[in-house]
Amino acid sequence: MDRQSETALALPDVVIDSASGNDHHFDYLHFPQDITNPVLPTDDKDTGRLSNLLLAYKTLGVVFGGLVTSPLYVYPSMHLNSPTEEDYLGIYSIMFWTLTLIGVVKYACIALKADDHGEGGTFALYSLLCRKVNIRILSSKHSDLNSSQSHPVLNEDTKGKSRLGKLFERSIVARRVLLFIAMLGTCMLIGDGILTPAISVLSAMDGLRAPFPSISKSLVETLSAVVLFVLFLLQKFGTSRVSFLFSPIMGAWTLSTPLVGIYSIIHHYPSIFKALSPHYIIHFFLRNGKEGWLMLGGTILCITGSEALFADLGYFNRSSIQIAFLFTIYPSLVLTYAGQTAYLIKNPNDHMDGFYKFIPKAIYWPIFIIATLAAIVASQSLISATFSVIKQSVVLDYFPRVKVVHTSSNKEGEVYSPEVNYILMVFCVAVILIFGDGQDIGNAFGVVVSLVMFITTILLTLVMIIIWRTPPLLVALYFIIFFTMEGVYVSAVLTKIPEGGWIPFAISFILAFIMFGWYYGRQRKIEYELTHKIDLGRLGMLLSDPSVQRVPGLCFFYTNIQNGLTPILGHYIKNMRSLHKVTIFTTLRYLLVSKVAAQERIVVKKLGLKGVYACVIQYGYADYLNLEGDDFVSHVMDSLRMHIENCSGSLPSDPQLVEEEISELREAKMAGVIHVRGKARFHIDKNTSLFDRFMLPFYEVLHNNCRSALPTLAVPVPQRLEVGMFYDA
Repeated sequence: MDRQSETALALPDVVIDSASGNDHHFDYLHFPQDITNPVLPTDDKDTGRLSNLLLAYKTLGVVFGGLVTSPLYVYPSMHLNSPTEEDYLGIYSIMFWTLTLIGVVKYACIALKADDHGEGGTFALYSLLCRKVNIRILSSKHSDLNSSQSHPVLNEDTKGKSRLGKLFERSIVARRVLLFIAMLGTCMLIGDGILTPAISVLSAMDGLRAPFPSISKSLVETLSAVVLFVLFLLQKFGTSRVSFLFSPIMGAWTLSTPLVGIYSIIHHYPSIFKALSPHYIIHFFLRNGKEGWLMLGGTILCITGSEALFADLGYFNRSSIQIAFLFTIYPSLVLTYAGQTAYLIKNPNDHMDGFYKFIPKAIYWPIFIIATLAAIVASQSLISATFSVIKQSVVLDYFPRVKVVHTSSNKEGEVYSPEVNYILMVFCVAVILIFGDGQDIGNAFGVVVSLVMFITTILLTLVMIIIWRTPPLLVALYFIIFFTMEGVYVSAVLTKIPEGGWIPFAISFILAFIMFGWYYGRQRKIEYELTHKIDLGRLGMLLSDPSVQRVPGLCFFYTNIQNGLTPILGHYIKNMRSLHKVTIFTTLRYLLVSKVAAQERIVVKKLGLKGVYACVIQYGYADYLNLEGDDFVSHVMDSLRMHIENCSGSLPSDPQLVEEEISELREAKMAGVIHVRGKARFHIDKNTSLFDRFMLPFYEVLHNNCRSALPTLAVPVPQRLEVGMFYDA
């Protein structure tokens, strides 16, 4: 993969613009607001029918693996004691309506419409709320952009906003709670990315033990770990290639299991579909009471992987996911569970191996092979979703910067992170080898699935009220149905915490602590920088001091404050008593678009002070800028020369002065180039609060171990200079 594509999410001095393609004008130190057409046209995701059908086919290998392979472990995860025919009919009715309401209505018909620049998932919902309504508590790069971007919602009169939106704008507590909910949902989905591969592959490989009783449980666990190890090694080749390999496997699984289900229905219990009547659910709970409620901890697994349907939206498009789910995945699951239940009604004590027992012996081995391969695909589903969620968190500055590689030049959401990939691999293998019992992993899985869905329901409700302005009656109907339904599921799975459910809580707590520590440190850093930023007037005063010398050379001074300059600049000038004769304040600006037009990639501006310029480097996720070392300097110098010449053509000026200015640029470059980047630390003293004494050093540990900007631009090491400064905590 090219260096630039890896750079996009690994830069500390980057302004990330989440505006739409037509709103990328800005005001960087009084930059002109008339920049037009900064982005090249990108391919519309809503393409033709044939393209959508092809994408729908590919989604089978990436999006739906976890959902459609859930029959492997749903019944084995239930704690059933002498189940009767009525019990099985009630369980199937619960699963059918869970799939219908949560899968079809909530995710396929509602959630997929709540995308943020084509991205899905809990953090995408949070980003959408922050972008459309002024309820953000993001870093300055987002706050500063508010003053220069054209967001229609932000510019509306407050009378047009909903009362709930006004509440969030006024209350910092409400905004923090909203942030916590989004963080928790993100961390839970990452936990889902760890547990899905573990339980799917382990459940599939467990099919070896029925025909070969001599195979031990530990051998099955080892084989499962090896399969996952190989799968994670394949991630670097990209999702498109992976889906090309996996979609035929998933298609075979999606077609074969409902056919087996139909055979089982005809052979064992043809009247199974009478259980579609909701009254079987009522009778199930009346008959089983508390035990029936506890069984929901296993039943919830029938919808596992549905969050990936939403979180993987950035990899495909809405139409392709809807087509694949409504016309293949949903019917397949309904028929497969019907066939499993029909078999178990006639063989009630086989529920601990509820999948492989209902497979006819004549096709056992073909189904076993397909099941094992499908379990691998299921793992891919949540791995891809985890990459997508991590990328969103990094873009929003809520997660330490990691290497994110864009594996497609056409889709911004198609990414791969080596660090995240290998951490997931270690956790997945550890879960299998340490908690090899499928029921323990199933208990943990139920906690993750229910909580992620519950959080998505809350955020979707806010989107309906604040952004979509959905009629109150429809919002109330949606909220009551799904909040109640998923709330009951959550209450049931929380009882499984001592039985393995603590695993995702431990993982989520660690991740949430990292996210909060990073976020808190960034907030404190940005707060200080905005308070002490250097404007042009202050810079002019500093340079007018007779003791400050203008030394020969060309300096690129990196800053991420869009409406001013970093306070490290003032610290540098005061202590060094100098500034290079030509100093270019440089901001790297990552746009959430495919490509930036060549003439708009490097935008420069004279700042009114002798030898002082501003430069903004704009690029999209599919750009090939080749900004490496001397090439980068040459590009900027050429842009500056053209800018100076153009300014002289539009305004009365002395040609001799223009030539002198261009000559000074050449001389400065010949004298030497240096790239200056600030590195701030917090000064902890006896007056610092106990909370800050713990959180700020933790942030600095995270900051010191994440990726930086200058190495990704291939700046030669001798030309790099870091200027340290202590910020008051």
